[in-house]
Amino acid sequence: MSMKKQELIHLHGLLAEVSNHHEERHEVTVDLSEYEALGVRPTSIHKSKTDHKAAVFALANGITSQMEGDEESETVHATAD
Repeated sequence: MSMKKQELIHLHGLLAEVSNHHEERHEVTVDLSEYEALGVRPTSIHKSKTDHKAAVFALANGITSQMEGDEESETVHATAD
């Protein structure tokens, strides 16, 4: 089952928020040059579903590449809720 355009735009917006939060929290700059080159933002509702899909992948790739490149690794301890 594939995502609808509206769902993809929503995911795009969430990833943009994750990127912003990560940059602020960890005081880093995420390399979003591939994403920026596409010229598609979550608010670009007139763009095609394919354009948003490409933007989501580029944004996710930029975020994960930066996280993988972090020299400082944080230990996450398991906790019970």
